[in-house]
Amino acid sequence: MNRDGRSRTRTRARAYAAGALALLAFATACGDNGGGAAAPAGAKAASAAPQPSGGGGTPAAAATAPGAAPAEGDAAAWAKWNLKPLTPAPAPPADKPIKLERSGTVPVFSDVKTTDKVVFITIDDGAEKDPKFVEMLTDLKVPITMFLTKDIVKNDYGYFKPLQALGNHIQNHTVTHPVMSKLSPEKQKSEVCEDQAALTQQYGTAPLLFRPPFGDGANTPTLNNSVQQCGPRAIVLWRESMQIHDMQYQAGDKKLKPGDIILAHFRGPKELKGATMTQMFADLLARIQEQGFSVARLDDYIQPPAS
Repeated sequence: MNRDGRSRTRTRARAYAAGALALLAFATACGDNGGGAAAPAGAKAASAAPQPSGGGGTPAAAATAPGAAPAEGDAAAWAKWNLKPLTPAPAPPADKPIKLERSGTVPVFSDVKTTDKVVFITIDDGAEKDPKFVEMLTDLKVPITMFLTKDIVKNDYGYFKPLQALGNHIQNHTVTHPVMSKLSPEKQKSEVCEDQAALTQQYGTAPLLFRPPFGDGANTPTLNNSVQQCGPRAIVLWRESMQIHDMQYQAGDKKLKPGDIILAHFRGPKELKGATMTQMFADLLARIQEQGFSVARLDDYIQPPAS
């Protein structure tokens, strides 16, 4: 090889090396997980995946398997929120794993027994009424279950009606959001029954499920009796709770399991350290996607009491 040929070979080698370093730097930069929250233990892919803070304005992209089909929304709708589509949930089972009875003690559950690789998103109280979140859910069609508190939502019942129109059910979460175990049996009953009446009147359907604030008193006979008298036929707790950018796990391995119920709240920048409701929800979807799960509708796994 002559001198010019050797020179060209060295130039190409330097270019390839520079390109490799650039790719390494890019991969390292993409390891940040949207605000500094630690990645879930055991989620090996999380540290190498882009971590969104989502929500129309902050560039981000959730990791997804190549070729994953869009959920009920389309890819363009997900791109609008700086996300890639979640894998659709499988068809709901014909034989529902949770079967509710018309009378008697109501069951208490925090997950659903299923082998489907799905989780369920529940959102509590109704304090933040961000129009962008309604837009986001309308675009993405991700199913949620809402547990609403009368005194928190009564100034704007209408905010939740477009979310309900998407097929998302509204459930009971008391009138004033108290610590239930500190109340008398009569007061417990009024908290559940008055919320049941208000939500039934406003949204046209009686809540089938009840969630006590903070999960308090869920397994006590007194609260169970109050729930029975007021109409809901199950008490629903949770396995994970969404914070701002990441989840808190009850399981020691900090991993989602099939059928887990996830708790989130209607919250805004004041409670989320500057993050919006849509950014929090985008991060929640990313955490779910990183672990290879889809989001299913909780009601699709519950058999209501026979009429």
